[in-house]
Amino acid sequence: MGIDVGGTHTDAVLLDRAMNVVAEVKTATTPDVTTGIVTALTTLLERSGLDRAQVSAVMIGTTHFTNALVTRRRLARTGVVRLGLPATAALPPASSWPAELLDAVRPVVRLCHGGHEFDGRPISALVPDELRRAAADLAAHDITTVAISSVFSPVTAEDELRAAEILLAELPHLRVSMSHQIGRIRLLERENATIVNACLLDLADEIVAAFADALNTVGVRAPLFLSQNDGTLMDVGYTRRYPVRTFASGPTNSMRGAAFLAGLTDAAVVDIGGTTTDVGVLTGGYPRQAGADVDIVGVRTNFRMPDVVSIGLGGGSRVTHESAGPAGPAVRVGPDSVGYRLTDQALVFGGDTLTATDLAVAAGLADLGDPSLVRHLDRDLVRQGAAWMAEQVADLVDQMRLTAAPLPVIIVGGGSILMPAELAGVPEVRIPAHHGVANAIGAAIGQVGGEVDRVFRTDARLTRDDVLDRARAEAAELAVSAGAVPSSVEIVQVDEIHVNYLPGAVRVIVRAVGDLDLARTQEEAPTWATT
Repeated sequence: MGIDVGGTHTDAVLLDRAMNVVAEVKTATTPDVTTGIVTALTTLLERSGLDRAQVSAVMIGTTHFTNALVTRRRLARTGVVRLGLPATAALPPASSWPAELLDAVRPVVRLCHGGHEFDGRPISALVPDELRRAAADLAAHDITTVAISSVFSPVTAEDELRAAEILLAELPHLRVSMSHQIGRIRLLERENATIVNACLLDLADEIVAAFADALNTVGVRAPLFLSQNDGTLMDVGYTRRYPVRTFASGPTNSMRGAAFLAGLTDAAVVDIGGTTTDVGVLTGGYPRQAGADVDIVGVRTNFRMPDVVSIGLGGGSRVTHESAGPAGPAVRVGPDSVGYRLTDQALVFGGDTLTATDLAVAAGLADLGDPSLVRHLDRDLVRQGAAWMAEQVADLVDQMRLTAAPLPVIIVGGGSILMPAELAGVPEVRIPAHHGVANAIGAAIGQVGGEVDRVFRTDARLTRDDVLDRARAEAAELAVSAGAVPSSVEIVQVDEIHVNYLPGAVRVIVRAVGDLDLARTQEEAPTWATT
């Protein structure tokens, strides 16, 4: 079973072992999100008539953690310990965070000695007594979760590991996030991602328990996995440790589902929902990763995220127009949207709000609701509105191209009815079957993966080939340990980035993915039932 929770709809699909779609359902997302999941699962099982004992795995893509950060709610007060003195003191942790988010997290920051240079040479020695004093300070502030960062920890993680050991010896209940396990090279952005992860740890326990309750409610006792933002899966134990990995899993699921449904591995994917349109690019069947820093509600981070651009255009987008001039009425669609209230407020459903869906029905692009309710619309308004929407999407696709070669386009999502069969500058447009639930399909077909991101120093004893072979082997081993079938593991990304002004230094990024070992997970399932 694959489930994806969006801002407007919660989608669910049931796939058989041959990866055929057995049943699908689209329900309104509920304010508490979990109720919508229960409704979707119940409807899916009723439509399929499936014996609940036959469900082998459940995969969920969720917005819970993103919503918590956006709304500044349910965030734990967090301690931050940075290892880098006497360096790094000029810019303390979380210095650039929005004031409202700082007020919500209220970080207790301590700078300590430690850290390394890019080649593993220590900046300064770790001072255990300094860390014990930091632990006492955290206890005095009733801190139960802490983020530990160290300069160049992706190269040498020993100081972060030792610091965590010392802090846990003083405060055994402490929940620790270490930056070398979350972010990439660049201290401030990696540290920010680690703090975000730490402040979500308590919420992760609640969310996993809520999902477990949802499955129990509908009588499903199968292994539970959550979607990561790189298109792979993580089990509930991993989710509890790294909730930040779920950010942007929605667009990733849509792109993976689109590739599966359309049979293309290299294409642009346009995912049109009820509120927004996301455009990303598939490379080898996986979303192209963002190469620069990623801004999350005003916080700069550098952990892996899909390269996606978004606009406020969806099926529920409100349509605004001015009086007709020489060229006809001036039309604009979005960014404001009626969201999950579409079936109550859109004209074709008997409402009083002109939406993008109404334009699509009036233009003959879609047949839903009562078309007679939009026959009165001005034909120039309808024509210009439909053309405006198509132009916006075509421009986004063009913006995502890295070469002069045009990209084929796969259009998915419930709002795909807004698009015509052809787009300007696009050689091929595909709207595959089951396009409305591509995001849930992307969750259901998720694989497991492992990634290595490290700076190596090459010389006569450690050649470039040696470095790449070592990184490939480690990434494959990480994928297997995460639950992949060993024989299915393949390397899907190898990047080399030479470090400026440092001869022989090269940053290597290798990613491996493999099919989920369902036999292994079923032997261990359901881990959420007792944890």
